[in-house]
Amino acid sequence: MLAEGGQGDAALARLTPDPEKEPQPVEGWSPLPLHRKVCYAIGGAPYQLTGNALGFFLQIFLLDVVQLEPFHASLILFLGRAWDAVTDPAVGFLVSRSPNRRYGKLIPWIVASTPLGVFFYFLLWFVPSDSLSVSLKFLWYLAMYCFFQTCMSCYHVPYSSLTMFLGGNQRERDSATAYRMSVEVLSTLVGSGIQGQIVGGHHASMRKSCEGENGTLGNGTALLADTLENTRKSYMVAAAVLGSLYCLSCLVLFFGVKEQPGPLSPLGKARLPFFRSLRIILGHRSYARLLCGFLCASLAFQLAQGIFAFFCTHAAGLPGSFQHLVLIMLVVACLSIPVWQWFLVRFGKKTAVFVGLSLITPALVVITLVTHNFLVFAFMVALAGCSLSVLYLLPWSMLPDAVDDFKLRHPTYLNLEPFFYSFYVFFNKFAGGLSLGVSTMSLHFAGYSAKDCTHNRPVILTLRILMAPVPIILLLTSMAVFCSYPINEERRKEIRVEMEASGRRVQPDIPESGAT
Repeated sequence: MLAEGGQGDAALARLTPDPEKEPQPVEGWSPLPLHRKVCYAIGGAPYQLTGNALGFFLQIFLLDVVQLEPFHASLILFLGRAWDAVTDPAVGFLVSRSPNRRYGKLIPWIVASTPLGVFFYFLLWFVPSDSLSVSLKFLWYLAMYCFFQTCMSCYHVPYSSLTMFLGGNQRERDSATAYRMSVEVLSTLVGSGIQGQIVGGHHASMRKSCEGENGTLGNGTALLADTLENTRKSYMVAAAVLGSLYCLSCLVLFFGVKEQPGPLSPLGKARLPFFRSLRIILGHRSYARLLCGFLCASLAFQLAQGIFAFFCTHAAGLPGSFQHLVLIMLVVACLSIPVWQWFLVRFGKKTAVFVGLSLITPALVVITLVTHNFLVFAFMVALAGCSLSVLYLLPWSMLPDAVDDFKLRHPTYLNLEPFFYSFYVFFNKFAGGLSLGVSTMSLHFAGYSAKDCTHNRPVILTLRILMAPVPIILLLTSMAVFCSYPINEERRKEIRVEMEASGRRVQPDIPESGAT
């Protein structure tokens, strides 16, 4: 623990370098070269390429294309994310225990998981024979979803931990994070755009075929067999394209980034037991508040994201336009990243959180009240995209501050960075799975059926409630949590000074047992 009171001030004074003296350069803390920031940023593309394609389209794929019942689809979505409750922390623990090899400690995990991740992602969008029973289809998609999420955990947990091992100081890491978020939002745009443009037209054709059969599917005559089959093939084509980009991004990361140990991040093997590490990390106040705040915010955004295609198709009267609205939202989100980066540097990260998260509230209200008006929807989703960029940028920009704060307060607990990032990744995935599970189960209880071309009032009301009131309540809860987040701009400056001072000290190796 850091010394408190006057002892803490004296210790900080001893650590702070004399401004009259020339500071000694610290290895790994030189300014990050541009090519390393760019290659690191490109490495984050697979998570967003696949994650947003799943977020926007997996629900409607399982219900309208595979034609599973809402109950089975909700089980797949929720159990798949529940599986992440095991894999993300487990992968974080295994990564923290991994030795530093020739190509690093983190990058070997990323490279090894990529081929399997691409393979299972493709199979997730493959539709088995219609002759299979409902139970076998359910088991197929549940297994493919869990396998893919496991591979993605093995990729994204070490990748997100890599932020702490790029070299450079706090400002350099924030800059690298801004590059990463710009590429990830662009990846979201590319992934959702490719998926939407390939499959969106086929969904519109399915809708027209359905309406041509007097509003009901009957025994399978409303959706023409060839239209349904073409829609299924289009999902496989989109999966193949995104899988190729997945592999390419991994190669760029492998050849462009080399792990750099820091003064309190030596890239060694963690020695603490799993549950003790878990208790220590979750007991850190700033990290726990950050998790809770962004869990609520992520749950709000992903709930609206998961229901958006359904809402446009069945409640807003825009069945052939949702993919264009998604593109508008993501383009605005991508363009807003540099603006929010400037804003957080100028006004602080907590202020950026409050301003950014509040922008989506009026957009959600208007979207639920207006129907059959593409221009109004376009303007509102653009406003939502501006808010969405905050959710992309701020969590990953604020997390290194919480990790640095922990390392300064617990200097003997080393090499726990993968644990911090694994739980952060898990809560984001958990929010996505919970939102999709809740929305799909709500549709089940409201009486939704893929065989119906027009839906009853309870289904439409459920879509409206899930689109605005519930996300708004979650966002207000998130902002209430952030009011008590302890790391403000003053504390960030203290952390920067103490970390730079720690890097300039000449000290013996600290044992990694965590004993005090």
